[in-house]
Amino acid sequence: MVVPVLEEMRIQALGVIDDAAFELSPGFTAVTGETGAGKTMVVTSLGLLLGGRADAGLVRAGARAAVVEGRIAVPEDGAVARRAAEAGAELDEGALLVTRTVSAEGRSRAHVGGRSVPVGLLGELSDELVAVHGQTDQQGLLRPARQRQALDRFAGDAVAGPLADWSETYRRLRTVSARLEELTTRARERAQEADLLRFGLDEVAAAEARAGEDAELAAEAERLGHAEALASAAALAHGALAGDAADPESVDAAALVAAAHRSLDGVRAHDPALAQLADRLGEVQILLADVAGELAGYADDLEADPLRLSAVEERRAALTQLTRKYGGTGGDIAAVLAWAENGAARLAELDGDDDRIGELTAERDALRADLSRLALLLTQARQDAAKRFADAVTAELAELAMPHARVSFALRRTEDPEGIEVDGRAVAFGPHGTDEVELLLAPHPGAPPRPIAKGASGGELSRVMLAVEVVFAGSDPVPTYLFDEVDAGVGGKAAVEVGRRLARLARGAQVVVVTHLPQVAAFADRHLAVRKTSEGSVTRSGVQRLDGEERVRELSRMLAGQEDSELARAHAEELLAAARADG
Repeated sequence: MVVPVLEEMRIQALGVIDDAAFELSPGFTAVTGETGAGKTMVVTSLGLLLGGRADAGLVRAGARAAVVEGRIAVPEDGAVARRAAEAGAELDEGALLVTRTVSAEGRSRAHVGGRSVPVGLLGELSDELVAVHGQTDQQGLLRPARQRQALDRFAGDAVAGPLADWSETYRRLRTVSARLEELTTRARERAQEADLLRFGLDEVAAAEARAGEDAELAAEAERLGHAEALASAAALAHGALAGDAADPESVDAAALVAAAHRSLDGVRAHDPALAQLADRLGEVQILLADVAGELAGYADDLEADPLRLSAVEERRAALTQLTRKYGGTGGDIAAVLAWAENGAARLAELDGDDDRIGELTAERDALRADLSRLALLLTQARQDAAKRFADAVTAELAELAMPHARVSFALRRTEDPEGIEVDGRAVAFGPHGTDEVELLLAPHPGAPPRPIAKGASGGELSRVMLAVEVVFAGSDPVPTYLFDEVDAGVGGKAAVEVGRRLARLARGAQVVVVTHLPQVAAFADRHLAVRKTSEGSVTRSGVQRLDGEERVRELSRMLAGQEDSELARAHAEELLAAARADG
């Protein structure tokens, strides 16, 4: 017997459950109770504990939050313990303590091993711990997509390998096809963009502009436009510094400074301080002479040149036009040249689109050819697994009071002129291959195989689901299985067989079943009953372990609706005796 994963659970303020605590045991545990007592909340609470979606509507009216706690036994060297340790969790005597809280506002928190963790971690751990199946899973099995997932899961690495290659190739094909579609559908827009870029680049190239030229021309235009005023000012300044040659009696700054320097230079030997001042006047005299000379040269060189001024203004107008077109708001010639550089790179990219389209087309065709090859591998792997899977499920159905039922898989492809070529036909394809997988059931001899959505009653669907899960238990086992009314629509002898098969499954795993059938509950190693109080709530003592007389009374209630019916008690004792004899 394997070590049970779920040892204890406590549920507070969840749905109709106020406060319930119970222990789970190895083997087969049945959970029963009257309609509305809260049996399904056991499944819901476990779903929360294992990372399921939180819903504020689950919180009991008047409560601030719903809390689910669980003690889960795990091997200390196992994958679950290692992943929990990575998140900072600690084991408590070989067990993980897991808590999930859902507030009345819908906020959710999770704790594992005393450490707050993301809710997503619970989902990671659950894949290794528990398989949960309820009536929604039965409905899911009616969908071909779920049937394909079940077949792929059963096939294991035989399908997982080529499917991983398919997924990567398919993803790459979608990327390449989208890029190719963009290039081809936007060809006109890209051609227009290229024409505009060529025109602009030709215009900039023809101007032969250089960085900073606009600033230089602005300065020259300013100088040429005020040439007369500048020359007059320079002449006046020169006269003030060096004197007027036409007026010998004029006084100039240079002569005055020279006289001052001579007066101090004659007595400089008598006082060092005065000598320093004399030297400084000498420096001023030299500086005035230099400035006067430069002013004379400036005035001689500066001439009004209307032709040059007109050429400068014309050049400035041309550069301004370029700047407005290509320099952006507040731009200059440097911005125009930067635009031209980027535009040239973009034009090269656009001009290379034809080559790129050719490259992408070749890559797309190669990827489609790869998918055609992988499709054959996937189909063959699925066909091999389908025969084994169907035979195994059929054998299980024989153990579930469906001895003549036959299960098979239909693998088909749909023709699509836009699809990939497989076996000489163009067929539709998707992220999981080209195969359309459908589970078929022939419930009795002579009946044609039909999709289980059409060919199975509610009771038959429940047993098919159980058979599928039992087959998975042999190929890909988990330590604990939780079934929520997987026996729906089943009764009589079929119910006995369901109970017997669940008991056999529990020989190698922990099995928890929420059931309304006494035939199923009779096979349980442990029987828990959810009791509703007169106030309509479930208290801590509301989940009770039943043994002996209490268990007989519960089975009698389930059989006849009367706990004290002698006929029902006799039948209940007979069911228990038969189950013990079978075990």
